[in-house]
Amino acid sequence: MQKFIKSRALTALIVAAISVPAFAATEETPNDWAMAGDILVARPFGMVLTLAGSVLFVVSLPFSALGGNVKEAADTLVVGPAKETFVRCLGCTSSGRYEDPNDMGR
Repeated sequence: MQKFIKSRALTALIVAAISVPAFAATEETPNDWAMAGDILVARPFGMVLTLAGSVLFVVSLPFSALGGNVKEAADTLVVGPAKETFVRCLGCTSSGRYEDPNDMGR
């Protein structure tokens, strides 16, 4: 019986540890760990994705031009990763520039 309770407690602890970052990701004011993780992991990964998407876009350009979906290919392969890498505020989870909720004058 104790073994069963220990395994249930361990399972609950693992599930809680995995789900905490999912709930913390909805914050609009990023903390220092989110900013550090963003600058050390997400931004370099985003740059790699942007460069790889650019190469794929150039390779697929003749085919997407024949198919008539050059804009969609550019948006998906280049513009989307570039926005996530260069326009998103540091540590934020949503795309776009940071807007201060306390700034009413602009």
